[in-house]
Amino acid sequence: MSPDPLTDFGFERVAPAEKTRRVRGVFDSVADRYDLMNDLMSGGAHRLWKRFTLSVANLRRGQRALDVAGGSGDLAVGLARQVGAQGLVILSDINAAMLARGRDRLIDAGLVRQVRCVQADAAALPFPDHSFDCVTIGFGLRNVTDKPAALACMRRVLRPGGQLLVLEFSHPVLPGLAPLYDAYSFHVLPRLGRVVTGDADSYRYLAESIRMHPDQAQLLELMRAAGLEDCRYHNLSGGIVALHRGYKY
Repeated sequence: MSPDPLTDFGFERVAPAEKTRRVRGVFDSVADRYDLMNDLMSGGAHRLWKRFTLSVANLRRGQRALDVAGGSGDLAVGLARQVGAQGLVILSDINAAMLARGRDRLIDAGLVRQVRCVQADAAALPFPDHSFDCVTIGFGLRNVTDKPAALACMRRVLRPGGQLLVLEFSHPVLPGLAPLYDAYSFHVLPRLGRVVTGDADSYRYLAESIRMHPDQAQLLELMRAAGLEDCRYHNLSGGIVALHRGYKY
């Protein structure tokens, strides 16, 4: 059987190039209100999820980190504070509007010396092999057109002993949580997006993309298939979000 030439864009099946174009349109549309919507959608919980991710990163002064699909720079700010002025953090995103938001946040935080911003595709990172002690991707993997290629690319740029941290919406594991989460995602979230950003469709796509993303065990297998080792995950907020981690040895 020949491989499926289509990929998912929410609940639709589209050509890979079409998904890339549409995802770019989604984030062009929501970039200006992205941070506000994150706070409203999660009740501020996204800050706790990112704080936990940073605690697991546990970088030392002078190390190097890459934040892929880094959006408005939340993780990059935390990583930069860990590595200090002698270290280096690269904030990358395929979307220019989101990258500009992240750059502004880093400037406002006074973190210019140790941070660089690079527009890049997660599946074609323009960095040499063995460049980073840690690679993070927060709420970005489900929007990537070719997830296996992106995971393999992120592993490639890790140094031996380095770790990849994937923070992403996942599948609820607490009994009774899934139907409540579905009701919120498909009814409340698009309406909130319409009121705050004037764009209900983008937040309907985001809800659909969460449902189409691999569950905890499936993502674990994708990471292992990409060559990462000692892979594991931590469920957060009852599995609404999961932090996956794997190492390159």
